[in-house]
Amino acid sequence: MIPEKDLKIFKVNELINGFNANDIGDDHLFSGLETPMKKDAFKLSDKEKKQRIAHLFEEIMDVLGLDLTDDSLKGTPNRVAKMYVDEIFSGLNPANKPKITLFDNKYQYNQMLVEKNISFNSNCEHHFVPIFGKAHVAYISSGKVIGLSKLNRIVQHYAKRPQVQERLTNQIAEDLKHILGTEDVAVILDAKHLCVSSRGIKDESSTTITSYYGGKFGAPEKIAELQNYLKD
Repeated sequence: MIPEKDLKIFKVNELINGFNANDIGDDHLFSGLETPMKKDAFKLSDKEKKQRIAHLFEEIMDVLGLDLTDDSLKGTPNRVAKMYVDEIFSGLNPANKPKITLFDNKYQYNQMLVEKNISFNSNCEHHFVPIFGKAHVAYISSGKVIGLSKLNRIVQHYAKRPQVQERLTNQIAEDLKHILGTEDVAVILDAKHLCVSSRGIKDESSTTITSYYGGKFGAPEKIAELQNYLKD
């Protein structure tokens, strides 16, 4: 459900530009930093969620006219349900958030650390089709350091939700700032959206880049330094 304040904005846009609220998804708008969740999102256990999703997906397949008695298809509803809950949308559950341990910066390294080309897969929340690409994450230690693999895990955790790329970028950055106790964090995502390449405009060559520059990374010289490290 779209918040009332956002609906007012959309109605103004309709009057000015002939904007149609049905096209919101194609314009990649989102209502805030937090993933939109129901208050009782975790009332059902994972097992119960899988059972309900399997039943509902079986109905979708039936409506599409698929033969659910076929050996290749009869297990599909359960496979989809397991994939949704345990894999591609597992980041919705806070219980699946990676456990992070920090270490003292004993080497007194005070320059930026960059972890680049972190592969991620997500799903567009407007059409539930894949988003995939690379994440580049950087930070400057405030006295603590994080294990390199944990940077990858944080990216993967927030990617495993229905997403828009702008929110995903900010969620990764805000969590890193909180964990590391510093504003000096940068996140850049370069991703391909199947909602653009496989439907609608069907542009197979374009990608989308989003970025977050916090603290010292807001300085032009730091941005230039980071961009230089990211060159192949």
